[in-house]
Amino acid sequence: MEKQYFAIIDIGSNTMRLVIYLREKGGRLKEIENVKAVARLRTFLEEDHTVSQAGIDRLITTLQSFQDVLASYTLQDIVCVATATIRQAANQEDIEKQVSKQTGLAMRILSEKEEAYYGYLAVVNSTSITTGITVDIGGGSTEVTYFEDREIKESHSFPFGALTLKDFFKHTLPTTNELNKLRHYLTKQFDTLPWLRNREVPLIAIGGSARNLAQIDQNLKKYPLAGLHQYQMYDTDIMQVSNYLTSLKPENLTKVEGLSKDRADIIIPAIEVFHSLYQTIQADSFILSRKGLRDGVFYEQLSKEMGYAIFPNVLEDSIQELINDYDLDLKQVTHVQFFAKTLFNYCRENGLLHLKKQDWLLLKRASCLCHLGEYIDAESSAQHSFYLLANRTIDGLMHKDRLKLALVASYKNKTVFKQFIQPYKSWFLKEERKKLQHLGAMLKFSYCLDATKRQVVQDISFKQKKQALVITLLCDGDARPEEYQSEKQKKHLEKAIHQNIQLKFKMK
Repeated sequence: MEKQYFAIIDIGSNTMRLVIYLREKGGRLKEIENVKAVARLRTFLEEDHTVSQAGIDRLITTLQSFQDVLASYTLQDIVCVATATIRQAANQEDIEKQVSKQTGLAMRILSEKEEAYYGYLAVVNSTSITTGITVDIGGGSTEVTYFEDREIKESHSFPFGALTLKDFFKHTLPTTNELNKLRHYLTKQFDTLPWLRNREVPLIAIGGSARNLAQIDQNLKKYPLAGLHQYQMYDTDIMQVSNYLTSLKPENLTKVEGLSKDRADIIIPAIEVFHSLYQTIQADSFILSRKGLRDGVFYEQLSKEMGYAIFPNVLEDSIQELINDYDLDLKQVTHVQFFAKTLFNYCRENGLLHLKKQDWLLLKRASCLCHLGEYIDAESSAQHSFYLLANRTIDGLMHKDRLKLALVASYKNKTVFKQFIQPYKSWFLKEERKKLQHLGAMLKFSYCLDATKRQVVQDISFKQKKQALVITLLCDGDARPEEYQSEKQKKHLEKAIHQNIQLKFKMK
């Protein structure tokens, strides 16, 4: 099938972006190009609420530079959207005409409600969060939504953004008095919406300022995992970043790791928005979503084809994407999953291991991705599997859950497991580490039963004897490779269940 490319141009108050997506086999969109330009259109908004001709020229010049990039692709569709500054401009018709005449692009000016909706749509279609509040702070406006059971319930657009809020400060670094005035203003603004108060749900943040906040936090903590999407912070983390930035000398602010130079003068007001909102809703955590307005626009486009705007299975779709990307054998995946489930159920029902129902979900997902590192190199499959799964964004999984998946799916032996988990040891209690190791041992054993990917071993049954657990494998063909591999691997399972295991391979 010919590759399908889609493009979106997002005309924000602070930055403009061109993003190009490739449509995956399953219908989802994969970002393949992301071009950013700092236009700061908000600064061209005059007192009479018109955008000056200099601002319009900046807009058009930037759009023309984007078109040079677009010329490299055969596009299925291109969407050009504009937000707060163009929306609030008294001369928006003139802006639209000039843009159309000089670039040929039809600029769609989003309403406040649309802008908020697209942010919500991006969050529910790229995370597994069912109830929460989203916040998207741009240069000239701030959108918030409340969703429950993945359905939007409330939305609002505040007429302030990071660029307008910096007017509270005389200089880039505020005085204590200036900070207090801004905090008081924000609290009053958020208090105008009763549906925000004391929700005790996650606060999910979208946009460049939120990304910069998360990046700074990761750098301060020397965070060992890659990726920002679904990165989790708390009230104290936000304040720690704020205190760190306000303690710096002005000339050092632009040198902060994780902070874009073009956001150095607006990051502190943006952080104050996040912190004030966090306190208003009494959030249980702050979560970054790398998917935002641009993704939401295309999710709506896709919904016209699919018949629904909310993806029903975010995590399952992401795992299927991995299966497609790494060309995993679906027959083998299904077969290994069958063995893993049978073994899991037996160990749980007979008290051989302390397992809960939700542990099966982790094992099930891991069995879909078992040793996907073979795609790169069979000899060091475990290392590649762990690195790829631990460091790749998987929509629907928080970072700790992604790490759990990586540890179980890549399990080779106790030594390698300890090596992989070492940098993250403090993330888990001793019992959690032990359970992950046990699940990994079960999966590795199940994988060995289809070592040659021929489905020769067709069934598995168990019988408890005084001295050992007897596992009978019913075969249809020569299963000597499977027998060799499973005999070699069973010791890890034996240590987990504290029993000897006898394997009996029988022909049908």
